[in-house]
Amino acid sequence: MNQQRQQAYLNLIHSLLNCPNGEEAEILDANQELVDAGLFQTLQALRAMFLQQGDRNTADRFQSLLNVLMKSFASYLKKALRLDTKVDLPSLKEEERKSYFQFFSEVIKATAGNMANPQLVYPLLANNIDKLDEVLEKILRQWGINTLREARGYQGEYLAAIIVIFSTLIAQFPLGNKANNVEITIAGCEVALTFYTQQAFPRDWAVAQSNLGNAYSIRIRGERADNLERAIAYSQQALKVFTFGAFPQDWANAQNNLGNVYTNRIRGERAQNLELAIAYYQEALKVYTFEIFPKQWAMVQDNLASTYSQRIRGDKSENLELAIAYYQKALRVYTFDAFPYEWAQTQHNLAIAYTNRIKGDKAQNIEDAITCSHQALRVYAIKAFPHEWARTQSSLGSAYRNRIKGEKAQNLELAIACFQESLKVRTIDSSPVDWAITQNHLANAYCDRIKGEKAQNLEQGIAYYQEALRIYTFNAFPQDWAELQNNLATAHIERIKGEKAENLEQAIACCQEAMKVYTFEAFPLDWVNTQNNFANAYLHRIRGDKAENLEQAIAY
Repeated sequence: MNQQRQQAYLNLIHSLLNCPNGEEAEILDANQELVDAGLFQTLQALRAMFLQQGDRNTADRFQSLLNVLMKSFASYLKKALRLDTKVDLPSLKEEERKSYFQFFSEVIKATAGNMANPQLVYPLLANNIDKLDEVLEKILRQWGINTLREARGYQGEYLAAIIVIFSTLIAQFPLGNKANNVEITIAGCEVALTFYTQQAFPRDWAVAQSNLGNAYSIRIRGERADNLERAIAYSQQALKVFTFGAFPQDWANAQNNLGNVYTNRIRGERAQNLELAIAYYQEALKVYTFEIFPKQWAMVQDNLASTYSQRIRGDKSENLELAIAYYQKALRVYTFDAFPYEWAQTQHNLAIAYTNRIKGDKAQNIEDAITCSHQALRVYAIKAFPHEWARTQSSLGSAYRNRIKGEKAQNLELAIACFQESLKVRTIDSSPVDWAITQNHLANAYCDRIKGEKAQNLEQGIAYYQEALRIYTFNAFPQDWAELQNNLATAHIERIKGEKAENLEQAIACCQEAMKVYTFEAFPLDWVNTQNNFANAYLHRIRGDKAENLEQAIAY
């Protein structure tokens, strides 16, 4: 804040303190160019200073001015929420329109009234989950753009701040349709950017850019690869303002966000993307130290663990050991009592790492994975955290499928039950990617199943793989698509129903598809598995020349 602006605030405050009682609102209206967040912060600072000096009477006078300012904000917001003149929803019936308008007005007022503790808005959201949808997104977008266009002075700054806070609340809200919540978040941030410019409001502009980066990184609608590229672009935009020297914490947050996006990135070389992710996380740790920012430090440890568990370069077994070590570091901060949600999340992640672990006793690793999943479920109840509960059910299912101890047949039944449980939350509409993951897990479990008729189990497995391909397309999810092709090849080699010769041709075709992604350089282990499937298919092939088929099998 420059000295000239600060002096203008002080002059206005002097006028307010010395005016006749009741004329404050009139003075504020006449000086709207000064009525903004800066004035509010100046009043708060002066009140705090006099309180510290023990001058309660003067501090109370500044509190009275803050109250007048808040009343002015509230009065303006009431006028701004006359939605009939700013929102057009011709497809809705009058009764529906009024219902949405009432809820929107209530939630915006609640957000404005609880800026210091916005989580108080959550009960209102929880009672209106049915309205967190495309209609609310349209209302937010139309109302926000039209109202900000007409706003003057402090009005625009005030409204844009409310919209950003509301968008952040929706992004973090654990209930409702996740896809809808993300779209509402994106709408709010994009609306705010019609007001915030890099020149006039650099920090607010950068915050909105950063929030958009986060939203696009988890966006469900649209093409996944495009969403992730947009997430990278928005995060890079934020870094134009959030430099290490000027805003170290925001800079570190942006580094962490970029690490998250590169971990999941589809475009570019997968191995290189993961190396870049690790580098971004290490950059974030220049600011997020254990001593000064323990929670953020733990968050980055958790993220590093996740990336190392997926790492392609380096020794696979050693990467998994590093992942487990990073998770254990995170648990130094994420305790059950202090951070139950994060503690549960790390327990869930540890379960996956132990399931995949190469070193150590395999049977014990799986038991550790099962224990970690059950630990996570102490926090993740289906009503409070439905998506996290479903995710943990899925990882628990994977652990039971791979379990060595106990009866194999019963373990597979437990795995199938866990996967079916997760589908209570994971639907193709609300969580398409998670739904596809679960379809793939169910397919694997049915192909391994001991109970029931083997032929029918394989048919069920193939059907689940085909379902997963509705989401896992070559363009959107090449690696997952290739995994499914390889799994389908294995299933067709083992298939009992249908013509044997045709099943083997299908297996060969699936292997050929998988090889479009699984190159030796990019995915050496997956390449080897696909080569093995090729060899098995050609070894048993009925069509074609027998000797030539054997040569092909040997070659693979």
